[in-house]
Amino acid sequence: MVVIDSIKNGIVIDHITAGLGMKLLEYLDIDTSSDTVAVIMNAVSNKYGRKDVVKIENVTDIDLAALGLIDPKATVNYIVDHVISQKINLTVPERVVNIIKCKNPRCVTSVETNAPQLFSLIDKENREYRCEYCDEIISMKGGYNNEFIHRQWFDR
Repeated sequence: MVVIDSIKNGIVIDHITAGLGMKLLEYLDIDTSSDTVAVIMNAVSNKYGRKDVVKIENVTDIDLAALGLIDPKATVNYIVDHVISQKINLTVPERVVNIIKCKNPRCVTSVETNAPQLFSLIDKENREYRCEYCDEIISMKGGYNNEFIHRQWFDR
C-alpha cells in the first residue's frame, strides 16, 4: 500500500473524472520540479465509481473556470495548516477567455494572434460554447482533443 502524506498548505482537487487528472495537471502548468504534486489515478469512489485526485502543495492560485470547463463535477479543497479551509464545487463557466481555441480558419483569432479567444456558454448540459467573434460552436462534452489551449501559449 502506498501512503501519501497530507499537505500543510495547498490544494486538493478531488472527484476528477477517472482519466482526466493528468490532463487537468497539464493545463495548470504546475512546475513538478519545485512543487510537490501527488496524482492518484483511478481510485475507488463511493460517489462516482472511479476518480482521480490531484494534491499540490504550496500552490493556491489556479484557474477555477478552466477546471470547471475540464471537469465540472470536480471539487477544489484549499488546505491551510493541514485543514480544509474552503471547499469549492466547480461548475461549468458561463464565459471562458483563452482556454478554448476556435477551430474556424476564417475567425479573426486565426489571423490576429493578439485577439483573445472568447467563448460563451450556449448549452450547459452538453457544455457547448460559441465563439464570440464568428459563432463557431465547440462542444466540451466527451473528448478533449485540440480544444484546450495551454496556459503558456498566452504568457506574453
